[in-house]
Amino acid sequence: MLQVYDLKKSYGKTVALDGVSLNVSQGEILVIMGPSGCGKSTLIRCINRLTEPDSGEVFFEERSITDMAHKELLEFRRRVGFVFQHFNLVKRLSVKDNVMLGLVLGGLPKAEAEVAALEALEKVGLGGYGNSRPEELSGGQQQRVGIARALALEPEIVLLDEPTASLDPILVGEVLDVMEDLVRSRKATMVIVTHEVAFAMKVADRIILMDHGKIVEEGIPAEVFAEPKSDIGQKYKRLLVA
Repeated sequence: MLQVYDLKKSYGKTVALDGVSLNVSQGEILVIMGPSGCGKSTLIRCINRLTEPDSGEVFFEERSITDMAHKELLEFRRRVGFVFQHFNLVKRLSVKDNVMLGLVLGGLPKAEAEVAALEALEKVGLGGYGNSRPEELSGGQQQRVGIARALALEPEIVLLDEPTASLDPILVGEVLDVMEDLVRSRKATMVIVTHEVAFAMKVADRIILMDHGKIVEEGIPAEVFAEPKSDIGQKYKRLLVA
């Protein structure tokens, strides 16, 4: 479904991606982990060209994303849900209007977009918050609005870029619970960047560990963490047994 070939990205002298290649199968839940600065967020942002790679290719259903013109890229992004680290909600809009925004911009009639938005909010446990403003919600609730916004598009693939990174520790659990429920109830393909080891163990079909812009280990989580071959894998294993 999704193929990444030899992706490279640098910021000045700092190498973020150093020849990353991977495949994601339809319906697969792929979790990407690694230390801060290892390139995992750059990778997931390059997949839908929120960040432009320096070289390499990305294919979705055998179509080159890296070669798409602007109009084609916008059409592709309507098939992809993206959940940001920092919520990226429009403060002047209500919660419902934030979730509707992508649908309306994509040409869906407002009445239909409203129905889809309210259904998505129900799925993340915020059915009664449609008329609230983002600033009236906790950080965990705002991130759940971000997840609802992605789900409202009924995407074929969902990309989640460290969705708990901006939350206070006490709020992390509620977002992880929502994400776990979505993984169990949906058949959409998901690529999740996270630091949450226990969550990865529960939901991932396959895990990729990155370090210094490269993939250093991958496989079924239970197998990777049982006998890790990489230094990063060994560090994560120690977290599990701590």
